[in-house]
Amino acid sequence: MITRFPRSVMIALVCLLGGGTARADYALNLTQGVTSISREAYRLHMLALWVCVVIAIIVFGAMAWSMYHHRKSRGAVAATFHDNTKVEIVWSILPFLVLVGLAIPATTALIAMHDTSNADLTIKITGQQWSWRYDYLKEDIGFVSNLDEKSAAAAKLGSGVDPRSVEHYLLNVDKPVVVPVGKKVRFLLNASDVIHSWWLPDLGFKKDAIPGFVNEIWARIEKPGTYRGQCTELCGVGHGFMPIVLIAMSEPDYQAWLAGQRAAAAKAKAGADRVWTREELLSKGAEVYTKTCAACHLPGGEGIPGTFKALKGSPVVKGPLAEHIDRVMNGKPGTAMPPFAAQLDDADIAAVITHERNAWGNNMGDLVQPAQIKAARK
Repeated sequence: MITRFPRSVMIALVCLLGGGTARADYALNLTQGVTSISREAYRLHMLALWVCVVIAIIVFGAMAWSMYHHRKSRGAVAATFHDNTKVEIVWSILPFLVLVGLAIPATTALIAMHDTSNADLTIKITGQQWSWRYDYLKEDIGFVSNLDEKSAAAAKLGSGVDPRSVEHYLLNVDKPVVVPVGKKVRFLLNASDVIHSWWLPDLGFKKDAIPGFVNEIWARIEKPGTYRGQCTELCGVGHGFMPIVLIAMSEPDYQAWLAGQRAAAAKAKAGADRVWTREELLSKGAEVYTKTCAACHLPGGEGIPGTFKALKGSPVVKGPLAEHIDRVMNGKPGTAMPPFAAQLDDADIAAVITHERNAWGNNMGDLVQPAQIKAARK
């Protein structure tokens, strides 16, 4: 993935210098957002801004007036007083009152922001290098959201794909998180490896996802739409490639989506319980590898010298099958190889291992069935 950075840096420089057509929206103010919390934050921001403007006008106006009317050319002579108790009391009390006046609504907003009680829906968000996993508690569904294939293809150096031709480049995913409009949604955030940060500007918050710790936040989205964000914590070389997409739907549409997800989960579970053919495993494995592994190990399994080891001719891939399964499922501590046991289901892991052991001339001939992965989890 390190090979991605030159292209990204060049695009940023082109946009900054005005040499290309791809430019970000230029805004001078905060986003008002689509939740009560985001609008309250915007209102407090504007209140503090105008308080500062009024203070600046008074202070700098008084300074300008004094400098003009008491300038040397008019023969002004500086006063020679030592102090003024009344003035000192006034300029101490007034700032205190201003701060209290700002603190009261700010404290009220902070309390409301952290009140996650009486939620209609709870979603657990797990940050992982470099994707997001969403588990709908009590709904028995969960999935991993990765960078979409078009953005991933355009991000690779030498791909020949112009990033400016990709809609929502680096801000689109294969599986967005979906929530119903008008419902209080509670988000629980944690991470499986390093610190990530889940940020959606339109919702009015960002929250860190920390290994071994659960943060929580809530939102009630009031209008249907698609809202985009990113990880805002420097979480590794793939940091710039784990966007967030949230779709807010009406209640009927959300229930229809939920039914589709349950059906897909049931189908995947049924698929994991059967014996797969060689062709099915290799086809599925190539798909999973392209989406999950190729970013680091490259499409041809060459790896990136000094950063990600090659899978082509790898002693792990061509070694004992049990060790290969363990590496994919549990990762390797101290390296950039994350554990995929929680990210991929049994069929996906079985298929991608089968693909790796038979691609790029490895030719091990092994066929790994989902049942073997299921047994390895115990």
